[in-house]
Amino acid sequence: MSEPLKTIMAALMAAGLMTCAMVAPQARAQSDRRAEQAVRPGDFIVAVVNQELVTAIEIEQRLARVRENATRAGQRLPPDSVLRKQILDGLIDERAQLAYARESGTRIEDAELDRAVANVAAQNKVTMAQMREQLAREGIDFARFRKTVREQMLLEKVREREVQSRIRVTDADIEALLAKQRADTTATPSYNLAQILIPVPENATDAEVARLKGMAEAALARVRGGETFEAVARDLVSDERDKISGGELGLRTVDRLPDAFIEHVRGLNSGQVATSVLRTGAGFHLLKVVERRDGQVFSVIETHARHILLRPTPQLDQAAIIQQMAEMKAQIVSGATTFEALAKERSEDGSSAQGGDLGWTMPGTFVPEFDDAMAALPIGDVSDPVISRFGVHLIQVLERRQAALDARQEREQARNQLREKKYEEAYAEWNRELRERVYIEMREPPL
Repeated sequence: MSEPLKTIMAALMAAGLMTCAMVAPQARAQSDRRAEQAVRPGDFIVAVVNQELVTAIEIEQRLARVRENATRAGQRLPPDSVLRKQILDGLIDERAQLAYARESGTRIEDAELDRAVANVAAQNKVTMAQMREQLAREGIDFARFRKTVREQMLLEKVREREVQSRIRVTDADIEALLAKQRADTTATPSYNLAQILIPVPENATDAEVARLKGMAEAALARVRGGETFEAVARDLVSDERDKISGGELGLRTVDRLPDAFIEHVRGLNSGQVATSVLRTGAGFHLLKVVERRDGQVFSVIETHARHILLRPTPQLDQAAIIQQMAEMKAQIVSGATTFEALAKERSEDGSSAQGGDLGWTMPGTFVPEFDDAMAALPIGDVSDPVISRFGVHLIQVLERRQAALDARQEREQARNQLREKKYEEAYAEWNRELRERVYIEMREPPL
């Protein structure tokens, strides 16, 4: 299998998007004959759910994906017999939920499906035409691919609608959670610091120390001149993990950080960089406060970002826009132009006059596809083309900061936490009711 297609298929499998072809005969009397024709040689039917099938090869594909993900994450799995039973139960659940979704008239419009399929291509850095060709080379019919994506979107939509409607969160629930969280609040501040360290050898000469200090001060000047801290860190640090993380140390309480660091960043808020270089026995440090928590329970990460938006037209379809956006990103990354200049010149959003600047926003401000892409983007980086219901975006995150919530926001966050906590229970109850209503026939493997 080609590497780009492996990436596509892995992304779909991880989200549960790839399943075996499902056969749905109109008459029960004809179901077995049609099913046997649909099942590949060496495969066999494991279960029938109404008129939908679960096949052995589908279970094996899911099992292989679970093993691969577990290996990658370093997780231990239960014995194969237990795992196969869990996968079979999950597939039966999917079939029952899919039948309910169709019966209830739940629909995925073609425009929604087009966006989802285009997102798969964009996230894997291929055009729609290239993805079609790769799927065809692997013997995967594009129409079936779209059908599978549609069915998974259908499942997500019906689950969200039916399960959320069962969740009840009362004012008393919210007050109890708030009281518990306030009681558990620690007064110990925590910091997530990022550092750029210019090491000084133990026996360095005065000239060597001066040279290294100059390097550190030049790096600070780059940051103060507009370059992102993360980009400068990637240029100067040698450890690959630090390059990836942008020098972040991770969130730690003050007692787990050097006193010199705490003194040096005292008074700085999330997103701010210390205005001078710090000298310690290890060398010269540039420090940035990525996140600061002063013992507050209720806070969120706010993001300051900007974007460029292009909308499809009869003369310029989505595929052409994605290609244009990729070229625009290359120009920005190479330094041939700036994000701000392109936003003013090309963006079709109301923010274009401000260079695409969206200001400071809280999670959930934008549509999920935009919000998710923005949340995953490192500070200073430019996203690949992001497809939303409004068009195609390029996004750049400028800053992030920790922000305390007001009383109304505190209650809303508590409500969301409770709804999330109750989701699994509500989902299990709904799923149990569905399974009681459908016809399920388990099949023995052929001799």
